[in-house]
Amino acid sequence: MMERVPFSRGETFHEFTFSDHDFQMISDLANARYGLFLQPSKKALVHSRLAKRLRALKLASFEDYCSLLNKTEGDAERPHLLSALTTNVTHFFREMHHFDFLKDVLVPQLIEKSEAGNPVRLWSSACSSGQEAYSIAAALIAAAPKLSQHDIKILATDIDPQVVQTAKRAVYPTEQIETLPPFWRDLLTGSKKPQSGDFSIDPALQNLISFGELNLIADWPMKGKFDVILCRNAAIYFDKATQARLWGRFADVLVEGGHLMIGHSERLSGPAQSAFKSVGITTYQKLTVASAPLKTTDEGDKN
Repeated sequence: MMERVPFSRGETFHEFTFSDHDFQMISDLANARYGLFLQPSKKALVHSRLAKRLRALKLASFEDYCSLLNKTEGDAERPHLLSALTTNVTHFFREMHHFDFLKDVLVPQLIEKSEAGNPVRLWSSACSSGQEAYSIAAALIAAAPKLSQHDIKILATDIDPQVVQTAKRAVYPTEQIETLPPFWRDLLTGSKKPQSGDFSIDPALQNLISFGELNLIADWPMKGKFDVILCRNAAIYFDKATQARLWGRFADVLVEGGHLMIGHSERLSGPAQSAFKSVGITTYQKLTVASAPLKTTDEGDKN
């Protein structure tokens, strides 16, 4: 349960009054559905972003907006709420040290596992508009040009359906790769060299990835385990208890010896800390131990 913090009785921002009750309703809904933790200091930011939705929907007040969100008719609006409350700031090869580690250290191990007849699976769990997933694919092919001969696949998911559709289209403004070294730029674009405007991701990279919508705090439908999981700059939206549960769930779905990469401002917490060791900058390896569920509470000896 999100801690309830007293606010002033109400504040007027431009044409819309944003009351304590309005903010709390939005906070509670965002927390229950998406695990988002909206601190009181974010009140003005929440207003600024959601006021655009009120105008688009021709609503007169935040009270009307909250009422809509709690009705069946509000189903179509909730993805817009999510997009407004989260920041999908990303770019190709963001936090490059992760992709260097993947290319130089992990790919040889993953190829060896594949050659032994075992499937290899990687998960970009908060892929946003797709740049992270395509960067993973490029790092794989950079280290193993004949990657298509192996059973190695990437799952890329995000809670926001709008950014998932962008990722599936695999078309981006050329300016997003202008500052990349030619080696990485060529891997992303393949044989088609962009001149201006937009460019398409090389089909060889697209074929490695399956995109889908997934809420990290809901049930996960995947049955198999992963060799590498990236969850970068997503946990910062959650409270500490939700973060700790998430790290534990990642540990459960990683193979022993598998790797977890998180954002530069994030840290492992809770029981999952004992399941990993640090092997690089915000890069952790799951310890090889007897498989047993992580304890989320301290329990005495029951024998």
